[in-house]
Amino acid sequence: MHQTAYTPTPPRDEPELLDSRAVAAMLTVSVRHVERLAEAGRMPAGLKIGRLRRWRRRVILDWIERGAPVCRRPAGGGR
Repeated sequence: MHQTAYTPTPPRDEPELLDSRAVAAMLTVSVRHVERLAEAGRMPAGLKIGRLRRWRRRVILDWIERGAPVCRRPAGGGR
């Protein structure tokens, strides 16, 4: 029997796009730490909407399930 992967959809009361506060709550870290991770390329970059940054819930959940690997190297040869 062939099994298909189950991809849960968020309940209607959970937004698809998350702000840094919601991501911080998921990771149990501070909002500033989420901002630092994003700036350093150590987490998914998210979407820029004007001056705001938002992350798709599914992208963050997938990233966490993969063990939160570094997503890209920062420009300028930083660590």
